[in-house]
Amino acid sequence: MLRIAVIAGVLHSGGKRNLIMEYYRHIDRTKVQYDFICDSDSNGIPEEEIKALGGRVYKVAPYKNLITHLKDTYKILKENKYEVMHAFDNTLNIFPMFLGRIAGVKVRISESISKGDKNEKKTLIKYALRPFSHWFANCYMANSIDCGIWQFGKKTYDKGEVSIFKTVINADTNAFDDKLRESTRKKFGWENKVIYGFIGRYVPQKNPLFLIDIFNEITKKQENATLVMIGFGELENEMHDRIQSYGITDRVMNLGRRDDINQFYNAFDTFLLPSLYEGMPVVGIEAQCAGLPIFFSKNITEETTASELAHYIGLEESPVIWADKIVKVVEDYMPKRRSYAAEVKINGFDSKSEALRMQSFYLAQINSVDGYERNS
Repeated sequence: MLRIAVIAGVLHSGGKRNLIMEYYRHIDRTKVQYDFICDSDSNGIPEEEIKALGGRVYKVAPYKNLITHLKDTYKILKENKYEVMHAFDNTLNIFPMFLGRIAGVKVRISESISKGDKNEKKTLIKYALRPFSHWFANCYMANSIDCGIWQFGKKTYDKGEVSIFKTVINADTNAFDDKLRESTRKKFGWENKVIYGFIGRYVPQKNPLFLIDIFNEITKKQENATLVMIGFGELENEMHDRIQSYGITDRVMNLGRRDDINQFYNAFDTFLLPSLYEGMPVVGIEAQCAGLPIFFSKNITEETTASELAHYIGLEESPVIWADKIVKVVEDYMPKRRSYAAEVKINGFDSKSEALRMQSFYLAQINSVDGYERNS
C-alpha cells in the first residue's frame, strides 16, 4: 500500500477540506492511503472520519511559527519515509516541497486550488512566492486550468506539465431531494418566500458587501425575497451595518457557521457568488447538482460550468443590472426544479470516477523515474 503525505495546511470547513476528502473517500484505500499533516490551529479537521478510513492525522505548529512549523513537518516526512507527498497550499507549497526534497520524498506534488487578488492584503504573499512555484516540486497539479496557469505559468501548462484534477463532489448525495427541500423550508418558515442563498466565508475575496448591494436591489423587485447567509468572517460587522443602512434587516438571515449545508442547497431558490476570485469553488458544483441556479462573477472560471444553471455576470455591472438578470432567471426557473446529478457526472465533476484517476496518477508517478527528478 502506498501511503501519501497530504500537506493540508490550515484545514477549516470549506472548499479545500471538501476537495481533499472527496478524493480520499473514493480512492481504493487498500492501494493508496492518506496521512494528513495539518496546522494545529485548524478548526475543521475531520479526524474521526480520517481515522475510520485508515488515515493518520499529524498536527504541526501554525505557519505563523514558521521555524517550528518547518521542523515539525520535516520530522514527520523523514520519519515516515514517504514516497509521495501532495501539498494543497498554492504558492506556500514551496516550503513543504523543499522539506520533502531534503527528506527524500521522491514524488512531490504541488497543487494550485485558488488564485489571488493584488488588492487583497492576505494574498500579497501568494504573489511574492508565485515566481518560485517551480522550485523543489516535480509534479504540478491544479483544480482548474485557470489556477494552473496562474500559479505555474502558461508556458508550463502548454507543455502539458500541469495535471488538472477538477473540484469534485459526490453527485449522488448532492442530488436534488424535493422532500428535504419541503422539510427545510417548513422548518425555517420559508414556504412562501424566494430564498437567495450564500455559503462561504465573510471575507473580501467573497465580495459579501457587493452581494448585499445586489440583494437590496432584488428586494425592490420581489416582496417575498429573503437572503440567507451561512458562514463567518472578518466582514460580518460591516455586513450587518450595511444591511441595517438599507433597512432590510427583516429580509436577511445569518445562520453562521454550519456543517449541515446539504439541506440548504435544496431549500434555496438560487445561489449568489460574486467573488473577486476563486479556484473552482466546491459550492458552485454542489449548487448545480442540487438543481440550484447559481450566479458567479465573471472573475470565476467558466470551467465551473457543470450545467445550464451556471450564470456569469461582470463585477463592473451595477447591483441593479445583477438584480435584473437574477430575478428574471429565478422567476422563470422556479417551477422547473430538478436534480442535475447526471449533468455533473457527464461533465467530470463526480468524485467516484475522478478519485480512481487520481489514484492511477499517484501510482504512475511512483513508477516514473523521470517524475522523481524533473525540476528537482
